Amino acid sequence: MAHRDSQPTTIFLSEYRPPDFLIATTKLSIALGSEETRVTSELAMSRNPAAEDRAAPLVLHAVDLQILSLAVDGRELAADEYVQVGETLTVTRPLGDSFVFTSEVIIKPQENTSLEGLYRSRQLFCTQCEAEGFRKITPYLDRPDVMAEFTTTISAPQGDYPVLLGNGNLVASGEDGGRHWVTWHDPFAKPSYLFAMVAGKLECLEDSFVTRGGRVVSLRLYVEAKDLDKCGFAMAALKKAMAWDEQVYGREYDLDVFMIVAVDDFNAGAMENKGLNIFNSSAVLARQEITTDAAFQTIQAIVAHEYFHNWSGNRVTCRDWFQLSLKEGFTVFRDSQFSADMGSDTVNRVQDVTLLRTLQFAEDGGPMAHPVQPASYMEIANFYTLTVYEKGSEVVRMIHTLLGSEQFRRGSDLYFDRHDGQAVTIEDFVAAMAEVSGRDLSQFMHWYRQAGTPRVEVTGHYDSDHRTFTLSFRQSCPPTPESKDKKPYLIPVKMGLLGSSGAIPLVGEGRTGETETVLEVTAAEQQFVFTEVPEQPVPSLFRGFSAPVKWSYPYSRDDLLFQMAADSDGFNRWEACNQLALGILRELIAARLAGREIPLDKRLVTAYRTLLTDPGPDRAMVAQMLTLPCEGYLGEDMDTIQVQAIHQVRLEVRQALAIALRDELVACGEANRVVEGYRPEPGQIAARALRNTALAYLSLLDDQQILAQLHQQAVAADNMTDTHAALVALVNSPAPGAAALASQALASFYQRWRDEPLAVNLWLQVQAGATVPGGLERVAALLAHEAFDIRNPNKVRALIGVFCSLNGVNFHCEDGAGYRFLADRVVELNGINPQIAARQLSPLTRWRKYPESQAVLMKAQLRRILDTPGLSPDVFEVASKSVAES
Repeated sequence: MAHRDSQPTTIFLSEYRPPDFLIATTKLSIALGSEETRVTSELAMSRNPAAEDRAAPLVLHAVDLQILSLAVDGRELAADEYVQVGETLTVTRPLGDSFVFTSEVIIKPQENTSLEGLYRSRQLFCTQCEAEGFRKITPYLDRPDVMAEFTTTISAPQGDYPVLLGNGNLVASGEDGGRHWVTWHDPFAKPSYLFAMVAGKLECLEDSFVTRGGRVVSLRLYVEAKDLDKCGFAMAALKKAMAWDEQVYGREYDLDVFMIVAVDDFNAGAMENKGLNIFNSSAVLARQEITTDAAFQTIQAIVAHEYFHNWSGNRVTCRDWFQLSLKEGFTVFRDSQFSADMGSDTVNRVQDVTLLRTLQFAEDGGPMAHPVQPASYMEIANFYTLTVYEKGSEVVRMIHTLLGSEQFRRGSDLYFDRHDGQAVTIEDFVAAMAEVSGRDLSQFMHWYRQAGTPRVEVTGHYDSDHRTFTLSFRQSCPPTPESKDKKPYLIPVKMGLLGSSGAIPLVGEGRTGETETVLEVTAAEQQFVFTEVPEQPVPSLFRGFSAPVKWSYPYSRDDLLFQMAADSDGFNRWEACNQLALGILRELIAARLAGREIPLDKRLVTAYRTLLTDPGPDRAMVAQMLTLPCEGYLGEDMDTIQVQAIHQVRLEVRQALAIALRDELVACGEANRVVEGYRPEPGQIAARALRNTALAYLSLLDDQQILAQLHQQAVAADNMTDTHAALVALVNSPAPGAAALASQALASFYQRWRDEPLAVNLWLQVQAGATVPGGLERVAALLAHEAFDIRNPNKVRALIGVFCSLNGVNFHCEDGAGYRFLADRVVELNGINPQIAARQLSPLTRWRKYPESQAVLMKAQLRRILDTPGLSPDVFEVASKSVAES
C-alpha cells in the first residue's frame, strides 16, 4: 500500500472550526474493474454561512487518487487551478457562493491492504469509510459535520459481480453489454463516513419486519453461498432489536430495506452505514457446530448495536471525531440494555464490568489514557478505544442512574427530536438530559473531559448509642498524560444497608425508609449519615457497579461471605465473592514474593462448596462466581505486575480448589449436562457454562479418566461451546498425559473445520492462549501454518493479539523474546494495515507497570519500532506517546 509521507500532526478539539463549504447532494458513479475502478462524483456545493472565512479556497480531502479531471460548473480546471499536497486537494481558482464540483479519478481497490475506503475482500468489493476512508474513494469534505443526500450508481461485470449494493433504497437498474448497473438513493443526509457499497457473488437470506407505524421493511442478509446456513440467528437478533428499540426508545426504522453483508476481511466488528451494514463475518455468521454460546451472545449484541446506530449515530451524528462517544458510548449502553433484557441482567453486567476493570482501567493507567471526549489526537483510528466505547457507555449509564428510567427516556426523546438530521456534540446530548430533569450536570461533564479512573475510599462508622451509621467517602484521580490535577467528579453510589434480618430501611439524608438509594458524591471528601439503624450494618455499595471507579471498603472476609448470601443485588453478590477471592489471592501473591508460604484461606473453599451444592436458579451467575479473578485483573490491581507470581499462585489456588471440591465439581458437571438438542437460549447457556467451569477445575487434577472425558468432549461434542471448553481445558492442563491428548484433539479439530474460517480462528486462539510452557515457540510456528494469513485482521487478532495480550506468562519471558516477536509483527503489519498494527502495540505500552528488567526490554522494542522507515501515523502515535512517558 502507499503510505502517507506527511509528518503526523496533532489535531485539537479547541481548534474546531465549521466547514467553509457544505454539500447538499452527492452523486457518485463507481465503475468497478478487474485492474482499476473509475469514480466520478458530482457535488452540489455552497459556502457555509457559519464559516469564519467567507473567501476561503475549497480544500478537499484526497488520498491515493489518480486524478483524471476536475471541473467547476462544467468547466474543467487547468493544472494551475488546483494543488494536491499530502491528503488535501485545494482549488485555487475563485469560487462563487454555490457551484457544482465534479471529479473523475481512478483507484485500485485490489492493492488497498489497509481495508479503508474501497477495497477487495476475496471476491468481494466492499467499503469501510469510518473514520476517514471516503477520501480514498473520491475528493471530498471528508468530515462528519458535512452531511449530504447521496445517489450512487454502481456498475460492474455482471458475471463476476451479480449483486451490487449501496445505501438507501434501490431506485433504478439496467444492463449494458456484459456489465450491469444499479442506482441507490439515500433520502437522509449523511456524512461521508456512513457511505457504503458492496459488489460480488452473494446469496441472500430475506425476511421482513412490520414497524409499529405499519410499514413493511425488507430485511436482507447477504453472504457467500457457503455461509447461507449460518444466517438465521443474526436475522432473528435483528428482528428482536428492531422491536426492542421501538418499545424501549420509541425509535422506528425509516428506509424500505435494511441490509447486512458479511465480509471476511474487516478491521472492526461491524459498521453502521445507513441501510447497508457491513459486518466482519465473525460478528454475524453462526451455527452451533462452529459458534460458541459466548459468540452467539456477542453476535446478538453486535447486530443490535449496529441497528441501534440508525438513530444514535446516523440520524443524529457527530459534529467531529472528538464527539465519537456521542454515538458509540450511547449505543454501547443501548446494546447492553438490550442484552440484559434478552438474557441474565446480572451476568451481562458482570461481563461488562470485568472487561472494563481488566482492559479499560489499564488503558486509563497507560500512555494512551485519554478522556471520553479527547482533547487531541494524531490519528483518529487510535481513538476507537475501550475508553470511548465502554467507559463512554458507563458515563451514559450514570446519567440513567441519576435521572431514572422515565426521565432518561424523556431526555433521549428530546435529543433525537431536537437534533434529527444534525451533526452535534456530547454537550448537546447532556443538555437534553439536563433540560428534562431540571438538573445542573456541569460537574458531571468531568466524566467526559478528564482521563483516568477515579479512586474512592469508603469507611463506615456505627454509633450504637445514637443508632446512626456514617459513610465517609474520599475521592481522587491519579495524574494522566493530559492532566495532573483532577476536579472532583459527581459519582452516583447506588447502595443499601444489610442487617441480620435483611435490608435495613434508610432514614436520614432525605430518605424515609426505602431500602435502596443513590448517593451523590460530589466533593473530595463527603459524609452521609443514616439514622434509626438498629445494628452494625454491612453496606452494599456501588450496586450494579453504579460508577466506573476503583473503590474500597474495609470489609472483613466474614462480611463478604454474609453479603454473598444476603445481598438483594445480584451484581454485588458476585462482587462480594470476587473480592473474597481477590483478597485471598493478593495475600498469597504477596507472601510468595516475600519468600513465604501461607495456607489457602478455607473460607474460599467453603464459599465455593456452597455455590456448587446449592447453585439456585441463576446458574450462569454461579459460573461467574466460581471463576477466580483473571491474571490481567490481578495485575492491574498491583503497583508492579509480577507476571510469574500471579500466574503460579492463581494456578495453585485453582488446583487446591479442584482437590478440595473434587466430588462437588464432578456432581455439578453431571447435574448440568445438557441432554436435549442444542439451543443458544439462557437456560442451556447457563447449564453449559456451569458444567464447563467445573470441568476446567477438574482438568487440573492428575486424573486420566477426567482427561479422557475432556478429550471425548473435544472431538465428539455436537456444539462448539463444549468442544472449545474441552480444548481450552486440555491445552492448559499441567496433568501428565494432557499434552498428548490436547495435540490429538487439536489435530482432529483442524481436519474437521479447516474450511471454516471462524472455527479455524478459534483453533488459533486456543493455542495462542495456552499458558503451559513453550507458548512463544508454538505461536511462532503457527505464523507459517496454512491457516494463518497476516493480511486478515481476524487471524492477526486470534493468534498475535491473544498471545501478546492474554498469555502473559509466555509473552513476558525473561529474555524479552516475546517483546521482539511483537515488535517484528508490528513492523510487518505497518506496511500492510497500519490500523491493525497500532492496535497490537498495547502490551508494550504498559512497560511502566512491570519490573525494571522487563521495562527496559519493552522500551527498547518501542524505540526499534520508532526507528522503522515509513512508519505510519497510526503506529507512530502509539509508540511515541509510550516512549515519551520515560
